[in-house]
Amino acid sequence: MVTIEGLNMEQLTPVQQAFVDTGGTQCGFCTVGFIMSLSGYCLSAGSATLEEGISAIDGNICRCTGYKSIERATGIIVSKLSRKDDKHPIDWLIREGFIPGYFAGIPERLIALQVASQNPNGRADRLPKVGGGTDVYVQRPDDLVTSDIHPFFDLTDLKSIFLDKNICYVGAGATATDLLESDVFNSMFPNLRKHLKLISSTQIRNMGTIAGNLVNASPIGDLTAFFLALNATLTINKPTGEVRKLPLKEFYLAYRKVDLKENEAVEMLEFHLPDENTFFNFEKVSKRTYLDIASVNTAIRLAVINDNIEVIDVSAGGVFATPLYLEKTCAFLKGKQLSSESVSAAAEILDSEISPISDIRGSKEYKRLLLRQLFFAHFIELFPQKNLKWRRLYEKY
Repeated sequence: MVTIEGLNMEQLTPVQQAFVDTGGTQCGFCTVGFIMSLSGYCLSAGSATLEEGISAIDGNICRCTGYKSIERATGIIVSKLSRKDDKHPIDWLIREGFIPGYFAGIPERLIALQVASQNPNGRADRLPKVGGGTDVYVQRPDDLVTSDIHPFFDLTDLKSIFLDKNICYVGAGATATDLLESDVFNSMFPNLRKHLKLISSTQIRNMGTIAGNLVNASPIGDLTAFFLALNATLTINKPTGEVRKLPLKEFYLAYRKVDLKENEAVEMLEFHLPDENTFFNFEKVSKRTYLDIASVNTAIRLAVINDNIEVIDVSAGGVFATPLYLEKTCAFLKGKQLSSESVSAAAEILDSEISPISDIRGSKEYKRLLLRQLFFAHFIELFPQKNLKWRRLYEKY
């Protein structure tokens, strides 16, 4: 991990200088986060754009409202990156003063750390497994700092995303960023970027693992809703080396309780590839559009042939004690004609399946109405040719 001190050199880096030149730092409290995020973007960016540069600094909040100055500083850096040597990017960044020279040796350091994390004393299987730690380090920081853990965030075997026949496999250690950068996922989900940009911030998407999101069992987990609608199946490792398969929709037993026994771990999840007749959509409403926890989220996958719903899977979060697969709603719609009448009737069944509570994110009545509207929004988004009928449903409530 590189902190702001790790960028310290005799001269300001181009990123730091850009903030000075544009007045991008005011009280200075947020400056460190912006500098580190933008420096990280310099390391990872291919062909840099202003839009991507600004996206890279999301999750940082300037309470002095100096955003326009910060955007101008980002523009300066994006312009400088247009001259970057794509064949030897690290060498170029070191030469131009973006990063200190020790960055050239970081790949070897990471390999050494990975070897050390493999726990040669053979205790790894009995230690708590921690991925990105984006949630558990907030919940139990003192425990984890003083405890032995088995980190798996950077284990290549657990980060793979691949296809085999008509099934997609996603490793437990893959992150939302891995999904965003996956050619496999982008080919299956044309709106993937739009959907996943609603999930947390760049920093959390870079670190939070798929398995961590699922096992955390939050009733409003965004990736959980995403994969529930894909009717995904988990591969779970037992301490004996055996594995068992479990549908994700059967994984959640009660609030924050999952079907995972002592020393078991999620290794992989899988789902069937969508075909040309399959449609997918993800919706989320939170107090802020981005960088916020959902009040309600939902995803849908359906296969439609000749206006007949052949396959349908719908998930919902924030409306029950667990992430919810809407079993009765799906059973009702399967085999029905795709029409406003069938969708309206399904919404009534959906309403009977949920049991929201009032909390800081909204009243139970609000969440009930919100899920109904998001359910209609799926059809408005996926079948615009029928928009007039869908919108009448949407506006009815």
